[in-house]
Parts: sequence; C-alpha cells; structure tokens
Amino acid sequence: MDENKRARRRLTVLCGLFMLCLAVYCVTMFDAQIVHGEEYRARATRTNTSVETIEASRGVITDRNGKVLVSNRAVYTLTFDPALVESDALNGELLRLLALLREQGVDWFDELPLSRARPYAYDDTVNRAGMLLKYAVSKKWIEEGADAETLRAQIPPRELFDRLCAEFGADAALGAVEQRDLVGLRYSLATAKLDGDGSFLFASGVDVALISRLKDGDFAGVRVGTSSVREYRTDAAAHILGRVGKIQNWDEYKDKGYAWNDLVGIDGAEYAFEEYLRGTDGRRDVMTNAEGKVISELNAVEPDPGDNVALTLDIDLQEQVERILAESADAMTAADGEMRGAAAAVVQVGTGEVLALASYPTYSLKTFNRDYAALRDDPARPMYNRATMGTYAPGSTFKPAVAVAALESGAITPQTKIRDLGAYRYYDMVYNCWIYSSTGGTHGLINVTDAITVSCNYFFYEVGRQLGITAIDRYAAAFGLGEPTGIEIPESVGTMTSPDYVNSLKNQTWTNGLTLQAAIGQAYDLFTPLQLANYIATLADGGTRYNAHLLKDVSTYDNAEVTHAYDEPPAATVEIGGENLKAVLAGMRKLVTDGSVRSAFSRCVVDAAAKTGTAQTGGKGTTSNGVFVAFAPYDDPQIALALVIEKGGSGGALANAAVDILNAYFTAAEPDVVGENTLVR
Repeated sequence: MDENKRARRRLTVLCGLFMLCLAVYCVTMFDAQIVHGEEYRARATRTNTSVETIEASRGVITDRNGKVLVSNRAVYTLTFDPALVESDALNGELLRLLALLREQGVDWFDELPLSRARPYAYDDTVNRAGMLLKYAVSKKWIEEGADAETLRAQIPPRELFDRLCAEFGADAALGAVEQRDLVGLRYSLATAKLDGDGSFLFASGVDVALISRLKDGDFAGVRVGTSSVREYRTDAAAHILGRVGKIQNWDEYKDKGYAWNDLVGIDGAEYAFEEYLRGTDGRRDVMTNAEGKVISELNAVEPDPGDNVALTLDIDLQEQVERILAESADAMTAADGEMRGAAAAVVQVGTGEVLALASYPTYSLKTFNRDYAALRDDPARPMYNRATMGTYAPGSTFKPAVAVAALESGAITPQTKIRDLGAYRYYDMVYNCWIYSSTGGTHGLINVTDAITVSCNYFFYEVGRQLGITAIDRYAAAFGLGEPTGIEIPESVGTMTSPDYVNSLKNQTWTNGLTLQAAIGQAYDLFTPLQLANYIATLADGGTRYNAHLLKDVSTYDNAEVTHAYDEPPAATVEIGGENLKAVLAGMRKLVTDGSVRSAFSRCVVDAAAKTGTAQTGGKGTTSNGVFVAFAPYDDPQIALALVIEKGGSGGALANAAVDILNAYFTAAEPDVVGENTLVR
C-alpha cells in the first residue's frame, strides 16, 4: 500500500471520529436543551436561586390629634448563613466575627436562654423556652412531650452549657466570654435551621463603618441587608405604647403566617393592635453565585405596609400628667425619704376614651434595651404599670357609689339625716368616724350630700349596714369596680369585698363587720386607678358606663382611608334618678367649693367636683395611700380623673396635682387640624 492510500485512510478515520464526536455532541446538546431542557433549567434555578423576604413596614402609631408617637427608621442588618462557610471553618469565622462586634461595641441577638456569665443560670428575660425544648428533643436529651420545667429539672444550666459546648465544638481553651458567645451564636443558628430558616439575623441597626470592615475583612457567611426599627417620638407613654421584639410565644403565632424570626408587638399598644400594625411581607427570588453574591433577580412581590393606628391619647396631656405625677411623688419623697409609686388616669366622659394613663416611676422606650438591667433590678419597679395593674383600696372615693346604691334601693332619700355619734357600735365592735378619732368631735345630724362632702364614716357605716354587702357589690360592679374596664392592654380586675371572696382566703373568715368597712372603701376593696376614673366618668354621665379604650381608629398606611373606627355601645347603665344623682354630685361639688380642698381648687380654671380618699394599708407610720377622683366641668362633664400616690397620706394632699391636670387639659391650645393624608410630625 503506497503512502497516499495510507494517508487517505488515516484522514477518513479521523474524519469519521470527528463526525462521531460531533454527532455525540449534537445528540447530547439536543437531549440537554430540547428533551430535558426544562428539567435542567429548573434544577439550575433551584440550585442557585433563593427566596428573600422583603420586609413590610409596620404601621405608624399616633395620638388622637395625629401626632406621630411611633414610626419606623431604616437600618442595616447582618445575617449569617452557615451554608456559605466550610463546616470545619465555621467556629473560626464566628469567633472572628464576634471579636469584631465586641471591638465595635455592637450588640447581637443571642437566642440561648442562659445567662451570659458564670455561674450559668436559665435566663427568664429571654423567653425562648419553647425553642430550647424543641432543640433538646431533637437531640434526644429529653423525651418528647416534656415541658420547660421538666427540662430545667433534668438538665441544670451548667450541664446544658457543657452539652452545647460538646455539640458545637466550643474549645475549653477559649476564654469564658468567647466560649459563651460562640455557643450562643451556634445555638441560634441551629435553632433557626431547626425551624426551617437556613440563616440567622444576628444584628440590626449597624453602621456603614462596620459594614466596610466586614467587607474588607472578607467575613464569610455574613450578608448585609436592610430592615426597619421602631423610632419613638416621645419619652412619655412607655407603659402604653409598648415594644416590638422577636416572637416569644411561638404557639401564639405559628398558625397566623408568621416566621420564627419575625418581629411582633410584645406589650402595650404594639401587642394589642398587632393585627392592624403588621403588614404583609413581600418576596423576591434571587440568583447567587458560588460566593453568595446576588447576580440577578427573577421575581418580586411587593410588600403591603401595615395600617396606622390612632390612639385616644392626647400626648401633650400625657406628658403633662406624667410630669405632674412625678413632681408630686418626688416632693413627698423629698420631705420624708419614703420611696413612692403613683398613677393617674384621665378618661373622657361619655366615650370611655383614655386621654392619659400615667404610672410613676416610668422609663423611656428610646433607651429601654440599654437600661433594661437597671430597670429590672430597680426596687421601685418602673416597668410596672400601676395605672392598670396596681390595685388600691379606694377609701372614701368609694362613698359616692355607696350613696347611689342607698338612694336607688330606697334605704335613704336625699333628705334623710343620720346623726353622727362619733363611735358606731355594731354588736360588740366599735367603728369610729375619722373626725371622732382625730378630734373627738362629730359631724352631727347630716344628709347624704353633706356626708359625701365631709366624708362622714359614721353615716356610711349606717348606710352600709342597711344595704348589706350584696347590694353594695352589685352597684360597685355596675360602676365597673372590680370588673374589667375593656382596656386593650393588660389590667388587674381588682376585688370587691364579699363573703365568698373572704372565705376563699387562707385563714380568713367572713364577718358582718366587713360590710361596714367595705362601705367606706376599705376591707378587701381593691381597684385600679383606671377603674376609679371610669367609675367617676360613669357617675358624671348620669350612669352610662362605657368601656375604657385606647383605640380611636385605624387607617391605611398612606392615611387615604379609615378602615376601622372604635364604635362600641355603652357597656352598662346604672339607673340613677335625677334627684338622687343631683344629691350625690352636689356633695362632690361642695368638697371643692366649701370643703377641705377648696384652697387648691380656688385656682382651677373650670368648675369641678371631687372626692378624696385615704386608704389605710395596715402598716406603721405614714402608710396610707392617697386617692383622689374628680370630674369637670361640673355642669357639662367632659373628663374624669383618678390619682393614687402610694404612702401619699390623705387624699387631700393630691388635690393640687388634680388641679394641675385639670388646668393642663382645659387651658391647652386647640390642636392643629390635621389635613387629609397627613400626619403631624
């Protein structure tokens, strides 16, 4: 065979091989792009595409006049995705990250409910017991179905920490701080994954300088995002407005479309009106490269912002009431060194709208996170809302309700007179009128109007005896005392003296003498300042009782439309005859014109009516709580208020504070008229 034939054969073979390769390539491409094209494209999309949530703005909270109390501020956030880090390098990257955060003074979220320092203890301030229980079950450290108390009993805090150190490879050679922080962040990542979230939002509100350091240092796993935090426009109304935080009780939210790491209202109006304030998050599908950088956006669904909530509060009045309350309590403390708490409630007559609700001492929501430890440990309990949760004996402020009960039941008439003999004898017991105890004198022959004015105990002992405890309790409940007020934030119901209640107490037995004590607002009568204010508003309105409430209305985020307005009918009606009502209110009016508080009310800018109360607490020294109620104007009631100062002595000592509040309300400038689609900034 000559060389030419061999060359042609080789060329033919090479051409054949080339054509075969080309055919295989074409078949493969046809199969990949035509036959299985959709399948491979979908698989590639699933591999490189992730779903990101676009956070919806939370609704704004305003006062009754449109002044913004709580709004939103855009911030940068940091999320850690362990999928972007090699498993054997995860601890090292987290330690580098934590060191940078400490250096920059940046706080981070730690979901582990253990104290941050040795000796370790379960931390009840981090209310995440449910997730810890779920994690422990997943690790078979505890049987499924066990509760949090069982977990704590079976796994002491130090043992839990040691187990987590072993689980996450937290080297004992690390310093105590570094080891605890690493375990906390690893646990947070693990529980986020357990709940179906591959990444964990570990810091919010970070600045650009930190972001630059993160990018320059090539911190693997860290993603920078944006979010919003609540911005408080006032230092007042902390107990009312409330806070936003991570979900604390997952069972409450898991069936409502929330994600585990969502922020929700956790107390106050933020919690009460969560359904209105919460928006609907959007989403977008993004494609990332191997380094986790976004290279394209495939789809997007825009978020739907939450609605705006207008409260019934008048923030200008609220700020004044808080100032007046603090000055009054501080002045008493300065005089005798006795630490005091105090509360005040101002309610609109005829609607139940709460215009101001103050508790002293208080705190600022702006600095709550920074001040939390000090607030928690403060013996004065500044986080305790005395206006709705504190219960106090009403003292003589309860006498107008008893007077109505006596008049309406026919036990007495406005003209009935009872002679005060100083010492009221009931079987083998003796109850002194206050004037007899202090001066040895009596009030003489007296009717119901004057008995209210001078607060004659003897008169009301006799009236209480005639009425009996059942009738007293029935009228108290009709006025809303010892009953829920309807307020949307947590409240105490209080108690009314009754045989059933007293007999239910340990080592206590009902005696008929307690009826006499209940008739003057003592015994086991305990009511909140808000209940007292609403009771006086009911009395001033002729017996029509409305539920106390904070919600005025709800509007769309752009204020274009009111979607809901509070419009509830009266909760109850106390039948009070015109002559009877006039007799009771006249007694309250005479207190400010001719009675013990006339000096203070001489500077009141409107005609008012009031009642003092001195509530004994059973201790030594000046332990009586001061209680004061009032309404104004007398002929056309608009507002009712109640004040309580713990260890404040006689209710008359609170008269000046009450006058200051009334003057603040009735001399306030007319609020600016808010235009359509406008908020007062």
